[in-house]
Amino acid sequence: MARAGKLELAEALALGPGWRPACYALLHAPDPGILFGRLRLRYAILMQMRFDGRLGFPGGFVDTQDSSLEDGLNRELREELGEAAAAFRVERTDYRSSHAGSGPRVVAHFYAKRLTLEQLLAVEAGATRAKDHGLEVGPAWDSVPFPISSSLPQESIPGEKSAPLTLPSPQFSWWS
Repeated sequence: MARAGKLELAEALALGPGWRPACYALLHAPDPGILFGRLRLRYAILMQMRFDGRLGFPGGFVDTQDSSLEDGLNRELREELGEAAAAFRVERTDYRSSHAGSGPRVVAHFYAKRLTLEQLLAVEAGATRAKDHGLEVGPAWDSVPFPISSSLPQESIPGEKSAPLTLPSPQFSWWS
């Protein structure tokens, strides 16, 4: 049995047929906007309200007919986000990490895809027309703006303060 927690991709792929792969994508875009008229933004990030009432990244289980993790992820993105997700493709180069759960035999693979702000907004706008809108997921959560960290240069914005971006802990319970 594989250990629960973070795995290298090769180790995750070698788990065998008893393990079910799931893939999720953090879709983000540089955002030049200003929040509250004074805080410079850094990125917009697309999240969704999941079926269990939690916020999460789009994605889901890879099916046996999917030829790769990325094919399964891109199919899930089109199902959950609509046809605007067909304008880009998440590739192996976008892969970030894999995590095995301690309960059911699920291994989650995480990807991060940088889009243009126009692409991200088009995906968000079209999500209500997606095949699985209202079934697996709720509405696409409005793009979450993250101000630039106070450790970066703050030209022309005196007194700016912001919290650093904090991502979920690897000790997740998405399938429990």
